[in-house]
Amino acid sequence: MTQLDVRPAAEDTARDVTDVRGKGLGKGSVGLVGSAVIGISTVAPVYCLTSTLGSTAGEVGVQMPAVFLAGFLPMLLVAFAYRELNKAVPDCGTSFTWTVKAFGPRIGWMCGWGLVIATIIVLSNLAGVATSYFWLLAGEITGSPSIAALDDSKLVHIATCLTLVAVATAISYRGMTATKGVQYALVGLQLLVLAVFVAMALQKASAGSFDTGLDFSWQWMNPFAVESMAAFTAGLSLSIFMYWGWDACLATNEETTGSAKTPGRASLIAMVVLVGSYLATGIAAQMAVGSGDKGLGLANPDTSDNVFAALAGPVMGPALGVLLFVAVLASAAASLQTTFIPVARTVLAMSTYEALPPAYAKVHPKFKTPGRATVMAGVATGAFYTVMTLVSENVLTDTIFALGLMICFYYSLTAFACAWYFRAELRRSARDLFFKGVFPLLGGILLAAVFLKTLVDMWDPAYGSGSTVLGVGSVFVIGVGLLVLGLGVMLVTERRSPAFFRGEVLTKSTPALVVED
Repeated sequence: MTQLDVRPAAEDTARDVTDVRGKGLGKGSVGLVGSAVIGISTVAPVYCLTSTLGSTAGEVGVQMPAVFLAGFLPMLLVAFAYRELNKAVPDCGTSFTWTVKAFGPRIGWMCGWGLVIATIIVLSNLAGVATSYFWLLAGEITGSPSIAALDDSKLVHIATCLTLVAVATAISYRGMTATKGVQYALVGLQLLVLAVFVAMALQKASAGSFDTGLDFSWQWMNPFAVESMAAFTAGLSLSIFMYWGWDACLATNEETTGSAKTPGRASLIAMVVLVGSYLATGIAAQMAVGSGDKGLGLANPDTSDNVFAALAGPVMGPALGVLLFVAVLASAAASLQTTFIPVARTVLAMSTYEALPPAYAKVHPKFKTPGRATVMAGVATGAFYTVMTLVSENVLTDTIFALGLMICFYYSLTAFACAWYFRAELRRSARDLFFKGVFPLLGGILLAAVFLKTLVDMWDPAYGSGSTVLGVGSVFVIGVGLLVLGLGVMLVTERRSPAFFRGEVLTKSTPALVVED
């Protein structure tokens, strides 16, 4: 196995990275813009907005923009952790590799498990959303309700969903060049349609076109104006979900030009674009139709789970409104394709370091992609969605609700890993203290707090679909059950691959400060 050339971030710092292995991925195939586009695409901003604008408004009212900013804060702090860790150890295993280096093989393995499971859940959800919008758009274009109603057939829905997963898997299998070309078009379309929606919503607001519209107030940006802590926490959980996926920028670090610095910069660019898009859209929509639960109000329970479907025609008109449906479909499809990147590369890294079976460590000789790991992710996604859909819609819904637990789990572990890994450097300069210690630690604490609060809330059967298992909320059972399942799989893997778990393959280490004469 070839060794990855990793140089210290500074001349007076020595890092033990001699055990970091190259994977054979296509080097230099992604630049700064391409990496940022992948991060934006994975988050799927248009899909996130249509599915969470209403729910967030329902929880916090007109303070929705403030909650978007509050959710951005821990993600930004964690992004600093990813940037600093990537500078020191640019490895496509990202959270898995970094937590192993900081805390050892078992915590690192569980962190990798959290990332993989979260991604499989998201992939299945995105495939389902893309399928529904495919038939909805087909019905809009043809003017035929019967065509749109085809999505109500489980057989048609599952067959379409599996087809979309297969197409996304094939594109990802063919390499970063194919992925990048598709993403430029789909992300560009999303941002353009959002810009048109914002402009037209502001125009409607200034004209007073809707009775529920509101005048802008700077009070909307005050998170302390939320009526209760419970409402703020619920809104914050939704907001955090809206930013998930930006770390895909880092998963391509071994394929990016300037692997030590470019992915970190790309992740910060993606975060800024996302928060700007969310604030602009949220404020414009709130000014146009308000955040109430009547009529076109964002919190109307009849439309809050798919805001753009309700606002497309009234705000943009029949002709341009179709573009909003196209943008949601493009958003879900684009994210479906790029979300394969982090899961496939995490599995590749885990296999390379003998934490998973060696078959997944193979890279396609022509496309320079983790072929088997990508196909495995596609098969797992299709199987998971099919089984969950056939078993119960409630189970599928509750699995998606459990996603937030996985996100906070592996993000917070990665943030803590940064502060611990660089602990010997924190007194070297103010920059090191804040960017390697204070900011990541604060981000980790915030996400860990959300993790614990979510655990408590999940216990209540009312959380999610309302289903229960022996009197306990099914979301809690699914979320905790997936983590316990990970422990079981880890124990089995440890018996088959003892060298990794003895720390002989990827070693636990921290930078040693060396002051030269």
